[in-house]
Amino acid sequence: MTTTTAPATPAVQAVPLLEEGTLFRFATAGSVDDGKSTLVGRLLHDSKAILADQLDAVTRTSQERGFGGASDGTTKIDLALLTDGLRAEREQGITIDVAYRYFATDRRSFILADCPGHVQYTKNTVTGASTADAVVLLIDARKGVLEQTRRHLSVAHLLRVPHVVVAVNKIDLVGFSEDVFRAVETDVLRAALELGVGDVTVVPVSALDGDNVVDRSARTPWYYGPALLEVLETLPATDEIETGLEPFRLPVQLVLRPQGALAPGVDAGAFRDYRAYAGQLASGTVRVGDEVVVLPSGRSTTVTGIDFAGTQLHEAFAPQSVALRLADEIDIARGDLIAAAGTAGEPTRDLAASLCWLSPKPLREGAKVLIKHGTRTVQGLVRSVTGKLDLDSFTLQAAPGLELNDIGDVEIRLAAELPAEAYASHRRTGAFLVVDAADGNTLAAGLVR
Repeated sequence: MTTTTAPATPAVQAVPLLEEGTLFRFATAGSVDDGKSTLVGRLLHDSKAILADQLDAVTRTSQERGFGGASDGTTKIDLALLTDGLRAEREQGITIDVAYRYFATDRRSFILADCPGHVQYTKNTVTGASTADAVVLLIDARKGVLEQTRRHLSVAHLLRVPHVVVAVNKIDLVGFSEDVFRAVETDVLRAALELGVGDVTVVPVSALDGDNVVDRSARTPWYYGPALLEVLETLPATDEIETGLEPFRLPVQLVLRPQGALAPGVDAGAFRDYRAYAGQLASGTVRVGDEVVVLPSGRSTTVTGIDFAGTQLHEAFAPQSVALRLADEIDIARGDLIAAAGTAGEPTRDLAASLCWLSPKPLREGAKVLIKHGTRTVQGLVRSVTGKLDLDSFTLQAAPGLELNDIGDVEIRLAAELPAEAYASHRRTGAFLVVDAADGNTLAAGLVR
């Protein structure tokens, strides 16, 4: 790994991660029994990311359940057991919760989210895909594109996941047929085109046997593309794409001020004058001397210092967590947004948004909800439901409201202004949550149109 020596100045220069060794997040999606957990287990197994004792435990459980053996006499293991961690998942043979796993290759570190396939757990898929750099969408080669496939493509499109990798799984069960693969590939690319999903890669795989998962398979001589892991190792991560491209945004999480008695030897004057605004950069880069604006007040000022873990930085970039010192005394509180001057729109009290409805409690016009945007929460009133997405035609249809797992468009009136931005341009500051004001449960994931 390349190292960078800090200059001999009081400020330490922040250096972005290099492409080699960057962190890449991806989520699996697909219909029930498409083999998502098995694929994840195969990735972990073949990339040598499983501890010996864990592998032994899974092997014993597989033998106890009579999982079967390979033709050469060796014992096969149920790879899905590596990710299905809940007791109910192991007993039923399904995935219920999002299972996060971590592994690394020589080229990159990964965080993967194994998401459930059942329709009633679509909300978990939304959770897993919301921070993903890519979605690996599994399709059973025998079944082709299903309604849940189209729903997960819609979720990936709405969440603006940069890359979609389609793994046509169980290719071994159709005799490694190129004709079957090409038919599924044509259908999924047509659906992606209808939605406007641009970056789609299609790979034939057998998660059970490992064909084209980590290494390219000799049993698909008609396929000349990379194996699945090769694709994931070479796709650019979201931070690599967006760092420096999107303007600077920092939702204020905490205002830092002197508290309590002073320690011996501390300069009382300097200590009492200290005031900084802490949070995680949602996007962009900020440097000492940059002009910024505080929203929703609209007051402008200049960055005079950037504090990070006891050191002073000359610049910071997303997704670092830092504390900014500003030149002017401005009334700033948790929930405010510090943004690059001249790049932010006017705060608004009216939201036109798309919602992924995640609650069994239906949404109806006139509902009173809470809107959590960044670090701020305000009251909202659903003025209208303008349409629900039809998963066959990918068009909006008139609907009285939204039910569990529906995707639709709404108009919301807010009790206070929010610095909300279009999700298509600002993935982080264009997203929000809809929360039940009565019990605090999350009702929907929202994207500003």
